[in-house]
Amino acid sequence: MNLLRDLDLDKPRFLDLLALAAQLKRDKERGSEVARLGGRNIALVFEKNSTRTRCAFEVAVADQGGHTTYLGPEGSHLGREESVADTARVLGRLYDGIAFRGYAQDTVEQFARHAGVPVWNALTDQWHPTQSLADILTMTEHYDGAVEDIALCFTGDGRDNVARSLLVTGALLGMDVRIAAPAGLQPPPDVVAAAEDAARSSGARLLVTDSLGEAVRGADFVYTDVWVSMGEPDDAWAERVPALLPYRVTEDVLAAGDRSGVRFMHCLPAIHNRGTAIGARLHEQFGIDCAEVTEEVFESKRSIVFDQAENRMHTIKAVLVRALEG
Repeated sequence: MNLLRDLDLDKPRFLDLLALAAQLKRDKERGSEVARLGGRNIALVFEKNSTRTRCAFEVAVADQGGHTTYLGPEGSHLGREESVADTARVLGRLYDGIAFRGYAQDTVEQFARHAGVPVWNALTDQWHPTQSLADILTMTEHYDGAVEDIALCFTGDGRDNVARSLLVTGALLGMDVRIAAPAGLQPPPDVVAAAEDAARSSGARLLVTDSLGEAVRGADFVYTDVWVSMGEPDDAWAERVPALLPYRVTEDVLAAGDRSGVRFMHCLPAIHNRGTAIGARLHEQFGIDCAEVTEEVFESKRSIVFDQAENRMHTIKAVLVRALEG
């Protein structure tokens, strides 16, 4: 079973993966997990560096009795001395599955066409399906009701992979999804069209707007992501900071949502203080102490970002088990 973009899953399959992930999480916590991937070997082909995604795959496979080989940005001939198709055919002879994290969506799709084994998108510039799985699992853990009743507001760069995945996934599941972004940073028309098509079947409520106030009203979860994605030039900050400062998640934004139990979400890493090289540089260049979210919100009890980070592993494990067991 390949997972290349969020639209590869329909609602029953998505909910099945969530249920399995929740069960695997409980089993791990109780020390009763049964290894179903003994003897399985997984290749992790990463054009982009990673903390959560790499660790989530490695721990998931190890917990299930399998083995991983990590090929980082400088760890293979991919794209330089060897084509994607040839690399895929080699790895497909050696491994039972391949996780790809990189830039172009076409690359992971070439892997899927040529490898002959399951291929999973661990992030491309266009989609991040393993993140949306973890996000929805996290929401269901913090929401006492049906997934269809969840209201999610994403604020920030609406073109990025996480915003696209959340919009489409929410549409498939019948959720209430709002994207708040400046006109020039909203999801591409084809992504909006795909989400609207899914919503016609699921009953989802979708909103793409430049009004954060409208989008956040009544939201159960407020989600944001870094303003400049990995691989974009550093000078993109000069454009993004002025455009996205009005979409930063602050206590005032959460209060404006008028929902006492609202939770804050972020896929990480987050620039919420000056404690990173980027955070220090943004303070020096623009005079701001944080970017997409304030320290106050990030460190508050409303923040469930580390639940999301942990759930990357449980949901990835579910994907692998469903694709490779038996």
